[in-house]
Amino acid sequence: MPEAIAQPKYSCPACGAEARWEPGKKALVCPFCGTTSPAQAELSATGDTLIREHDLVSALRAIPDSDRGWQAKKTSVRCQSCQAISVFDPERVGQRCDFCGSNALVPYEEIKEAFRPESLLPMKLTETQVRDSAHRWYRTRWFAPNRLKTAALTDTIKGLYIPYWTFDAQVHADWTAESGYYYYVTETYRDSNGETKTRQVQKIRWEYSSGNVDHFFDDELVPASKGVQPTLLRKIEPFPTDKLVPYNAGFLSGWVVERYQIDLLTAAKTARETMQSEIESMCASRVPGDTHRNLQVRADFSAQTFKHILVPLWLLSYTYGPKSFQVIINGVSGKIAGHYPKSWIKITFAVLGVLILILAGVFLAHHR
Repeated sequence: MPEAIAQPKYSCPACGAEARWEPGKKALVCPFCGTTSPAQAELSATGDTLIREHDLVSALRAIPDSDRGWQAKKTSVRCQSCQAISVFDPERVGQRCDFCGSNALVPYEEIKEAFRPESLLPMKLTETQVRDSAHRWYRTRWFAPNRLKTAALTDTIKGLYIPYWTFDAQVHADWTAESGYYYYVTETYRDSNGETKTRQVQKIRWEYSSGNVDHFFDDELVPASKGVQPTLLRKIEPFPTDKLVPYNAGFLSGWVVERYQIDLLTAAKTARETMQSEIESMCASRVPGDTHRNLQVRADFSAQTFKHILVPLWLLSYTYGPKSFQVIINGVSGKIAGHYPKSWIKITFAVLGVLILILAGVFLAHHR
C-alpha cells in the first residue's frame, strides 16, 4: 500500500512556524507572529481544476489506493467516548476530543488510508462572527437557565472539517395506484328524539391510474461523521456544494479534520433509501383524485455517481450538570442548531401561565 503523498508544509515566511488557514483573510496566517502568507494564488493553482464525480457501481467494487490518503502528513486519534476519529497536523498535541471534550484519546492506525476527499468547502466564518452568533442564539433560548445564557460558554468553540458523501442519480419511476374521488349521497336517519332527518354522507369512487416520474438527484448529502449528532447536522444543512473547490491540504492547515466513519457502502444505502422515499412522494403527488391507495412505485436508478467532500463547521461542546450538549454552526452559511439544558422553574411557570389563561377564558365564557 503506498504511503500518503506529503506536500510541502505551509510555513510562515517570517518565523518558519506552521501557518493556519484564516477564513476572514482568505490566506495562511502565522499564529505566532501574525504574518500573512500570499498563498491564495498558490492554493487556487494547485491540484485539479474540476470537481470529479465517481461512478458509484465501480467504486463499490474496489476503491483504488491512489484515491486514499490526505496528501500531507497527519496524526490520527480515536476518542474512546464518542468514537470520533480526529485527524490533525503532527505538530499539534491532542489532549481532549474536539467533539465531546473527553480526554480519553488513543492513537488510531488505519488498516488502509482513508479515501481522500477531492473537494471541500473553505471555512467562511471567522471565530469572532461565530462567537457573536452563539451569544445571540443563547439569548433566544427562553427556557435555558439564566446562568447558561450569561456564561454562553463560547470559550470552548472549535472550528472543524467533517466528512460527507454526496450522491447523484437519474431516476425513472413508473407508478400505479387506485385514485379515489369523493362524492356524496343523501341518507335518511332518525335522531335521538325519533324524528326523521337527512344528512350528506361522503363516499369514494375508486379508479385505476398510472403514470411516471423522471427526476435527477444532485448532491444528495449523507454525513459520514460520528463526532457530530446527525439530527443537529440536518438542521444546519444544506451545505452549498456548488461552491466546492478542489481539495488542497493548505485549506486544512491548522484545522482538525474528522476521518469518515460511515463507509461508502453504508452511505450509498442511506442515499438510496432517501431518494426512494422522495421519488415515492413525487409519484404520490401525481396521482389524480382526492385520495389514493395501493400506490406501487418501480424506480430505475442510473448514472449513479458520488463524491467524498469535507465541509466546515464550528462546534461547541459543553457539560452542564451531569449532561453533555452540542451546538454546531454551519461554517459557510452560519446556520446554527444545538441542544441546551432546560430550566424546570421556567417551564413550570410557563405551564401555569397557560393554565391560568385557559381558566380565565372559561370563566369569562360562563359569565357573559
